[in-house]
Amino acid sequence: MPIEISVAAPAYNEAANIAAAVTEWRDYLERHPEVAAWEIVVCDDGSSDGTGRILRELQAGCPRLTVVTFASNRGAGAAIAAAIAATRLEWVVLLDSDGQFPIANLDAFIGRIQAGGVLALSGARIRKADSLPYRWGSAASGAVSNLLHRTRYRDFNSIFKVVHGPLFRALPLESAGMNCSTEITARVAELGHTWTELPIEHRERGGGSRGWRFWRGARDRALFVGYLGLRHWLLRRGVLRVPERGLPEPRLPEPGPPEPRLSEPGEHVGVPVREAR
Repeated sequence: MPIEISVAAPAYNEAANIAAAVTEWRDYLERHPEVAAWEIVVCDDGSSDGTGRILRELQAGCPRLTVVTFASNRGAGAAIAAAIAATRLEWVVLLDSDGQFPIANLDAFIGRIQAGGVLALSGARIRKADSLPYRWGSAASGAVSNLLHRTRYRDFNSIFKVVHGPLFRALPLESAGMNCSTEITARVAELGHTWTELPIEHRERGGGSRGWRFWRGARDRALFVGYLGLRHWLLRRGVLRVPERGLPEPRLPEPGPPEPRLSEPGEHVGVPVREAR
C-alpha cells in the first residue's frame, strides 16, 4: 500500500542548491505511485545568502512546502531537530539541502517499509563523494561509534534516514552542529531499535561550500562521539535511564493503508513561513 512521507531538511546558505533540491524532491514525491500524502519541511538556519527568499518563492509552486525560519544561525543540529518536529506524516525522510543525497534512493526504502517489520532505516554510502579528509574523518568516527555502542553499522554517520514519524519526532536530540546524524543513529540504538541499512548513491555538492571548518568540525565530532559513548556506557550500567516522556510505544506500524492525515491534494493551501522561537 502507498505510504505517507515527510521530507525534513536543514538549509544554511544553500542558495546555490536549494531550488534544485526542493524541485527534485517535489517531482519525485508527486510522481511516485507508492507515495500517498507527502510534505516537505525545510528549516532555514538563519541564512544570509538568499536561501530564505528562494524558499518563499518555491512555496508559490509547492503548497506542501513548509519553511521553518531561524532569525540567526543556530547550527545544523538545531535546524534538523526543528524540521523533524514540524513534520506530520507517518514516515520521515531526513535529507540535506546540498544535493548530495538523491531522493531516488528512497525507492528501495519504500519497498522495505511496505514489507513491514522496520521502524528505522539508514542509507549507507557505498562510494562517498566527499574529499579524502572528510572520508577519513567519517570512517574513523563511525568505527569508534560502532565500538562504543557495540554495533556494526557500515555508515554510522549518514544523514539519509527514514524513520517512523512518531519515533523520530520523540527523539531527544542535543547536537547543535553537524553531528546530529551520528546522534540520531545512537539515540535510536539506545531505545533498543535496530537500524536497517540499505546502500545509497552519494553525489558531490551541487554548488557552494560547506558551512563548517574541517578541523573545528573534526574536533567537535571527536568530543561528541566520546560524549555519546560515555552516555551509552552509563545507560548500560544503569546510572542513566532512557527518557520515557514523549516516547512512543515500541510498536511496528500496522499493516495496510495508513489513515490519511492531510486533506486531499486539491484542498491544500499555501503554508506560511513560520518563525521558530
